[in-house]
Amino acid sequence: MERGNHTVTEFILVGFTTDPVMKLVLFVVFLSVYSVTLVGNTTLITLICNDSRLHTLMYFFIGNLSFLGLWYSSVYTPKILATCISGNKSISFAGCVAQFLFAVGLGYSECYLLAAMAYDRYVAISNPLLYALVMSKRLCIYLVISCYTGGFVNAIIITSNTFTLNFCGDNVIDDFFCDVPPLVKLACDVKESYQAVLYFLMASNVITPTVLILASYLFIIAAILRIRSTQGRLKAFSTCFPHLISVTLFYGSILYIYSRPSSSYSLERDKMVSAFYTVVFSMLNPMIYSLRNKDVKEVLKKLLRLTQPDV
Repeated sequence: MERGNHTVTEFILVGFTTDPVMKLVLFVVFLSVYSVTLVGNTTLITLICNDSRLHTLMYFFIGNLSFLGLWYSSVYTPKILATCISGNKSISFAGCVAQFLFAVGLGYSECYLLAAMAYDRYVAISNPLLYALVMSKRLCIYLVISCYTGGFVNAIIITSNTFTLNFCGDNVIDDFFCDVPPLVKLACDVKESYQAVLYFLMASNVITPTVLILASYLFIIAAILRIRSTQGRLKAFSTCFPHLISVTLFYGSILYIYSRPSSSYSLERDKMVSAFYTVVFSMLNPMIYSLRNKDVKEVLKKLLRLTQPDV
């Protein structure tokens, strides 16, 4: 991998700002968000694993979503915090590859998992009596394993294709992490074959799950409309509401960044959107699935009562 007449050994991540005061502010903000993310997702996973009332297939998916969010935010935030404090903006070539690989793998896995959760909600609402038969525990385990496997297989493909590009220009990445758009801008020999692979992976890993989710919700809406009582409709919709929020926030930001033509790519504007789906979204997920969930709140209250010392 050569740039000019020497090998590229590192990249420089510009980040958000060069102002020392703003860097300190951003450090506090990202540290706070990351702390809440770790506590929120770890707590939700612990509750799901330890309380039998949450040993259902729906919470099995939610637990895996929290697991992905926990590691997804950890791919980015520690480097952001280190850059804000030390001022060292460099990242080794191997470090950039690793960050890229795990970010894409976890991101694609989350795309698949959200699609699997949409199908789970469709079965639960349209065929409640057959739900346990259709969505067996074995099927759900296979679905989750397939999500991880498909995500990382595709991540390996896109990572190997991206980092075999010839970075013959500057090695400065005008972003806070190693991502496709800024890396492509550094390459001098982006071939049509690479773009074809990139578009294919985008379609198969983002657009296809999006279509599956939309189709699931069309069937869900049709099933809800067949419910005669208003209370029954509201109850059915409430089971889908947290997932619908997650899908809208996650897919909306990703499609905004990656499905637009390169001519409309604006790095300064897109940094904030990228920060949302890479860092902030992982913090929001536990809140989305806990605040409106009676079972989770009851289990959490029980845990808090057990941890309080007797007076």
